Amino acid sequence: MSTKPDPMPGLINDEHVLHRISGELAGRFDGVFTPEMVDRYVFESYTALARTAKIKTYLASITKHFAEDRLNALAHSQGIRPSGKAEVLFVCVQNAGRSQMAAGLLRHYGEGRINVRSAGSMPAEQLNVNVVNSMKELGIDLGADFPKPLTDDVVRAADVVITMGCGDTCPIYPGKRYEDWQVEDPADLDATGVERVRNDLDERVRKLAAELLDQ
Repeated sequence: MSTKPDPMPGLINDEHVLHRISGELAGRFDGVFTPEMVDRYVFESYTALARTAKIKTYLASITKHFAEDRLNALAHSQGIRPSGKAEVLFVCVQNAGRSQMAAGLLRHYGEGRINVRSAGSMPAEQLNVNVVNSMKELGIDLGADFPKPLTDDVVRAADVVITMGCGDTCPIYPGKRYEDWQVEDPADLDATGVERVRNDLDERVRKLAAELLDQ
């Protein structure tokens, strides 16, 4: 049986792969979440990604990363398995440009001492090519990243939530730091325009990283 899903009855083709992923993640979260809950998260993550993912061949693989990250976020927010690091979430509309660039920059400057996530209120099919190329110029590879839908678990896990052009989509929870960065959308910009956005974000992210690492 092929593991390459079709647009949306493709779940049938990937179902056995998803159950295998659920089994692997259930082992990693043994004593934290029940196997049934892990299985539900895996299948929900797959369905959410399948709505917009352009490259269906690797859908099961990215589902594993997405579901595991969501489970880690949930475990942290519930105090079951705290990360011990500052948690930052960047949100834009498509999660294909600004939020991905900001996340990549903060991972770079955080040097593993900050947990960074990004998401989109209406995720695109894939990352903006000019964005990926522009970040490569700084030695930051976004090639393995993919647009992810905004989920409640990652918002709850965040200490800092930074939005860029997505309005009131992100839920508000007490005790979190919320900021809205007025940054150009690189979606319709040429390479020079994307570089301008990257440099703007670079300055902002450097300041944020310095604040968080100084705490």
